Amino acid sequence: MIRVQGADAASFLHNQLTQDFLHLDATSARLAAWCSAKGRMLASFIAVRPQPEEILLLCPRELIAPTLKRLPMFVLRAKARLTDASADFRIHGLMGPAVAAVAGGPMSPWQRITKGQAGVIGLYPHGDVARALWIGPATDPPPEGTPLAEAVWDWAEVNSGVVLIGSAGVEAFVPQMLNYESVGGVNFKKGCYPGQEVVARSQFRGTLKRRAFLVEGSQPLAAGDALFARSDLEQPCATVVQAAPDPQGGWRALVSGQVSALAETELLHASADGQRLRPLPVPYPLLADV
Repeated sequence: MIRVQGADAASFLHNQLTQDFLHLDATSARLAAWCSAKGRMLASFIAVRPQPEEILLLCPRELIAPTLKRLPMFVLRAKARLTDASADFRIHGLMGPAVAAVAGGPMSPWQRITKGQAGVIGLYPHGDVARALWIGPATDPPPEGTPLAEAVWDWAEVNSGVVLIGSAGVEAFVPQMLNYESVGGVNFKKGCYPGQEVVARSQFRGTLKRRAFLVEGSQPLAAGDALFARSDLEQPCATVVQAAPDPQGGWRALVSGQVSALAETELLHASADGQRLRPLPVPYPLLADV
C-alpha cells in the first residue's frame, strides 16, 4: 500500500495516472495505470480515498520500491507526500458468501463501502462467485469467515480477467493490452497524463490489435512467458501476465496478445515443443473500438 497524502494528493495523481482522481469519493475505488511517456505501464493500482487529503494505492509489493523511487520525482511543488504504508494495513480477499456477509449485501466492481475503520472494495467476479477486498488498520482483527487457501484466490484472480501488473509486466503493455479501458481503468475524458496521447490514439484510431484473454493448459505458466501460434514460430503472439494453477488440476493464465491469436485452436508455450494451450475469451464485454 502506498499512501499519497496532502492538499494536492488528488490533483497530483489525476495528472499522473489514467483515471479521474479529482472526483474520487469514499463510495468508490479506481483501477488506474501509471504510464511512461510512450504509454507503457510502469505500475497499476487499485486506489481509494478514505480522506479528502489521503489516497491509498494498492499494488503488488514488488513494485512499491521502484514506484516510490520514481513517482515522487514528479511531485515538484505539489503538496503531496508518498510513503510506503504497507505496515499500517491488513488486506484480505473475500469470496463467495463472505462478500455479502462482510459488506452487508452484494457489491459491484469498484464500489466501496465503509465498515468501521475498514473499507470493502468490490472486484470483478470469478464466474458467478463474488469477490472483494477488505482493507483495514493493521491492528484490526481479520473479517469473519472461513479461511480461503491462497491458491484458490490466485486462481480466481486470473479468471476474473483483471490483474495488477508485476515486475515482469513493467513497460510491456499499453493499458488497452490488458483491457483496462473495458474494466474501468482508463478515463478518456480527463486531462493529460504521461502517455495519454499514445493511450488515446490506441483507442480512437483504428482497431486495437492486442488484447488480454485467457489460456488454459496442463503445465505451469509464469508471468513473462512467451506464447506462439503454430502458424508462426518465429515471433511470439502473446505474453503471460499472470498465471495460477487450478486447484483441481491444470493451469490458467491471463495473457496479452494479438487479437488474431484468439482464433487459434491452440497456442504453444515458450517454443515449438512447448505445451499446447487453449485460448479463451475474458468473462466481460470489451469496449468497442471507436
